[in-house]
Amino acid sequence: MSVLLPRERLIVTVARLLEGVRHVAVGASSPIPAAGAMLRRALAEREGAARVRISILGSREHNFFTNGSAELFDCAGQGRIDAFFLGGGQIDGEANINLVGTGGDYPQTKVRWPGSFGSSYLYFVVPRVILFREEHTPRVFVDKVDFISAPGTSPEGVHRPGGPYALLTSLGRFSFDRKAKRFRLESVHPGHTLDEIKAATGFGFDHDAQPAFTADPDAATLALLRGRVLTELSETYPEFARQLSAEIAALDQPAMA
Repeated sequence: MSVLLPRERLIVTVARLLEGVRHVAVGASSPIPAAGAMLRRALAEREGAARVRISILGSREHNFFTNGSAELFDCAGQGRIDAFFLGGGQIDGEANINLVGTGGDYPQTKVRWPGSFGSSYLYFVVPRVILFREEHTPRVFVDKVDFISAPGTSPEGVHRPGGPYALLTSLGRFSFDRKAKRFRLESVHPGHTLDEIKAATGFGFDHDAQPAFTADPDAATLALLRGRVLTELSETYPEFARQLSAEIAALDQPAMA
């Protein structure tokens, strides 16, 4: 099989995390989650499985919403969205996320980020929230976030059908135990190590003594990604699709002497 690019591995892993969903929504500026959702849809069609609906904010061709984020929130509250993606400037070991800023007490933080924009609401009502952050460093994955934009867990007695399902980064894939309030490392991406992930993470997490490596896709799945999915993705994220296509093409070029 052809060499797999790091971002291709992330896209394939997103598609695996979405197995079994009926409707997945993707927010703005999220090309890798969007590509993963498109790959899941294509795989479902190939396998003759139930239809997967995807709603990508900012897309005209791959978006069932007619009123943008307002309809996203309505559908989520009605239980009509099975999966969504959230990130954060900071994420801690209890899956709390910070989208506001760092350094000082809010609202006088030294560093300001765009804001929460309904993330807490979606975190509470969407059953399968996948935390995605490509950068995996101690400045992102901290012991405790400076500000909780959206809490990872809630006290007993709080009605909360939604919450964190998994965490995916450039180094590995984690699951989340809501009762224990802890992440568990499920797989390490090839080329990386458990010690590397520990050093890059500011909180403790559970793991096997020798964690599995994230599995490669089969040739047919990779062909779907590099063909149909990148073509579909170019409508919403043309520059990302162009760059990834160029990196794929470079894999087939002979090495210079």
